[in-house]
Amino acid sequence: MAHHKSAKKRIKQNVKRQELNKAKKSRVRSLIKSLRLAIAEQKKDEAKTLFTSAQSLMAKLARGSAVNKKTAARVTARLNQQVSRL
Repeated sequence: MAHHKSAKKRIKQNVKRQELNKAKKSRVRSLIKSLRLAIAEQKKDEAKTLFTSAQSLMAKLARGSAVNKKTAARVTARLNQQVSRL
């Protein structure tokens, strides 16, 4: 248990950031899931629009602390390959 005032504040900040990052990751996972569904159903137009939104969201998360830059780049590259094959 924290004893200093600054340590107590740090705990509160960490919990808040953890909840925000969890929500952001959940949002991007849902978007990627719907994109993969569109790819499986061969819906090219829908897949392209979902890919652009997923790509921008992943880039936004990579700028912060929610997702690693290289992970975001790898995921978007693989999704781009799948969309371009349609």
